[in-house]
Amino acid sequence: MKKSFLVIGAGRFGKSVAHTFCTLGHDVMLVDKDEALIQLMSKEVTDVLIADCTSESCLKSLGVRNFDAIVLAIGYDIQASIMTAILLIELGAKYVVSKAQTELHGKVLQKVGVNRVVYPERDMGQKLARSLIAPTIIDMIELSDDYSVVEVTAPKDMIGKSLLELNLRARYGISVIALRRNNGGKTLISPVAKEVIAENDIIVAIGENKFLKKLQWL
Repeated sequence: MKKSFLVIGAGRFGKSVAHTFCTLGHDVMLVDKDEALIQLMSKEVTDVLIADCTSESCLKSLGVRNFDAIVLAIGYDIQASIMTAILLIELGAKYVVSKAQTELHGKVLQKVGVNRVVYPERDMGQKLARSLIAPTIIDMIELSDDYSVVEVTAPKDMIGKSLLELNLRARYGISVIALRRNNGGKTLISPVAKEVIAENDIIVAIGENKFLKKLQWL
């Protein structure tokens, strides 16, 4: 179902989010006070507006309640980010996701009512570091301080063995929730125990971080 999104801030993060929304077939309004940035994106998204979103009258005119979600992607101006977040919450925005520069910035955003806070630079840095330490890691999602979902290229010592033989659940409490085959990219959701791991297969697993680290998957 087509959704409508408001993206505030046309920096690298905001442009990437807005472009992806449009590529996936959704309506996007991109707003920034920098005319040059907005002109660059005018043909990439549904609609653009040159405006300062720290202004309550500006946000009222946008009708923030009408958007399915709002991404607050203001860059390094932390004060503007917090002020805009407060106004969005007060005006009844349904769901607000905001970029944060620091942990303290993120805590303040959560305190004022932002639904979700993301840290693009920090998260990208962590992923890069992990990929260099353990090259088999493709992606990781932290579910909590103790549990994560990881996507890894099948390690050499697992190739040719079935999930039953590996017995990851009993040995480490790790569950393989998907297996993406290297031959054509077929993905098996909740693969059965008899499935044998082949070279270049992608394993998606969930487990406790201490055991994922033991397998060098973190």
